[in-house]
Amino acid sequence: QVQLAESGGGLVQAGGSLSLSCTASGRTVSSYATGWFRQAPGKERAFVAGVSWNGRSTYYTDSVKGRFTISRDNAKNTVSLQMNSLKPEDSAIYYCAAGTITGRASSYNYWGQGTQVTVSS
Repeated sequence: QVQLAESGGGLVQAGGSLSLSCTASGRTVSSYATGWFRQAPGKERAFVAGVSWNGRSTYYTDSVKGRFTISRDNAKNTVSLQMNSLKPEDSAIYYCAAGTITGRASSYNYWGQGTQVTVSS
């Protein structure tokens, strides 16, 4: 129903920046809330940021507030995550996701394949 594909991951130094992009496809994909999750080794998958279908509401986990910015372009069916001032603890596999309630992690039920982000010290 909804297909998601991430890109933009890579290796960066602490303090650097990286931008992730997600391309979405499927029926009425623009009506979904979209967001980003991440999973580090030995850790549970965690919500990072979400943006509502109309782009008016955004949510961020506390650890990334002020550093990460989520945005979406419904005309292009893309969702982006601009990550600044990266820290080693940001290292994880980042997943693009789509769901029904922007700020509720449990509502996301469509997932991309993930892209690796590694932040070196």
